[in-house]
Amino acid sequence: MKWIDKIPLRHLVLIALMLAVMPAILPPFPEPHLVEKLRMLAGGTLVKPLDIFDLLLHGTPITLLIIRLVRIWSGRVEAAD
Repeated sequence: MKWIDKIPLRHLVLIALMLAVMPAILPPFPEPHLVEKLRMLAGGTLVKPLDIFDLLLHGTPITLLIIRLVRIWSGRVEAAD
């Protein structure tokens, strides 16, 4: 897990936020992909490979950020940045 600690926290936050809201920041402001894919997952309709890839693409940075923040808050590592 030490490789997660090497990712600068501010970069991880920026990437996670950007991918969490994409493409909602672009007109005509559609639903963010992450929200759409999570609804599909909950509804059991997440079956296409492209949709699964999309969920992984948009969800991975948020997952890494959560792991990093838990490690910081638990005192396992220091927030260097």
